[in-house]
Amino acid sequence: MFIVSLSYCAPLSVIDKYIPEHKKFLEKQYGNGNFILSGRKNPRTGGVIISTIKDRKQLDKVIAQDPFFIEALAHYEITEILPTMAAQPLKFLLQD
Repeated sequence: MFIVSLSYCAPLSVIDKYIPEHKKFLEKQYGNGNFILSGRKNPRTGGVIISTIKDRKQLDKVIAQDPFFIEALAHYEITEILPTMAAQPLKFLLQD
């Protein structure tokens, strides 16, 4: 599982032009079961994605499809986590 933290490296006026394409990318990844949570940072300096992809190389291939990545609009910091505790509704995310 990975936490993907995006930090914008372009003005919000440029970011906003790519939001519809970015949302389509996110919807596709939710549909594929790759993402389980995402949202904007507050203040609006980027966003965060929680991914259930287990392989970093596969995650990199998925991230490479994001319009923000393609257009070099955001920097991506990726942290792998190995969940060991969770609230009851999230127990399915725990590692064996």
